[in-house]
Amino acid sequence: MPVFLFSASSLQDYVTCKRRFQLRYGLGWAWPSPETDRLAEQEEHLWLGRELHRLIHQHLLGIPVERLSPMVQHPILERWWHAYLAFVPRLRPLRVLPEVTLSTPLAGQRLIARFDALAVADQPDTSGVRVIILDWKTYRHRPSREWLAARLQSHVYPVVFLRAGSALMASGGPSDVELWYWFAEHPLNLERLPYSEAAYRADVAYLENLIAEIAQRLATKSSIDIAEEVWPLTEDERECRYCPYRALCRRSVVATSAEYMPDDAALHDEAPYELGWEPEGLQMAETLF
Repeated sequence: MPVFLFSASSLQDYVTCKRRFQLRYGLGWAWPSPETDRLAEQEEHLWLGRELHRLIHQHLLGIPVERLSPMVQHPILERWWHAYLAFVPRLRPLRVLPEVTLSTPLAGQRLIARFDALAVADQPDTSGVRVIILDWKTYRHRPSREWLAARLQSHVYPVVFLRAGSALMASGGPSDVELWYWFAEHPLNLERLPYSEAAYRADVAYLENLIAEIAQRLATKSSIDIAEEVWPLTEDERECRYCPYRALCRRSVVATSAEYMPDDAALHDEAPYELGWEPEGLQMAETLF
């Protein structure tokens, strides 16, 4: 059996709708249904999100603002860019490492996280934080703290960092880590999610069980079987509004462009089930799930 490379996005798909995971990752099917009712607006929003991530990455690598700002030609992107420039001085005392990819073995498979940025302090600040996991969000609407805390990203990212990137901290543990969600449309309304030893133990146990469940389900089915069997669909049809497989599942509800909240994987050029790069240190062939 191959070693699969799981991510927060793929695990979120499985938790949200097992059928979606089966179609996207188990079978690798691309389905043409647009994720919103206004495809051009959706594509523009994704492009703007990718451009903002690119600009921030280049800025954190040391390219001066004076060289980057003339490249910003879209009014929405300009607003987001200036919001970021007003925020980034908060990180000045820290070592900021942009676009870091780490992976760790878990439940006989591998779990991967692609961090927008990691901000590392040589000494903890007054709250005791040594590492800030930064994630740039371009949602039109600012989600609630409860929604963000429940997302798999909020559990996967700290676990992967602590298991694969803890060498970035001279010392410390889970309580020295915070996850910060920064919202381009709501730049003053940052969400900070502290972490703890208890949360780390609970997250590792949960993710191990979840990954083992998925791997077992995939391992016991041949490619023919998995195509014939229909995995359970979500009972919450509101989740179908953004799903490109909704027509296949005969659920025609569709989100408006104003409701659209792109998955993080959509902001990167790779499709979520393709591995176009290999993290340093991985020696075996792996499949991205």
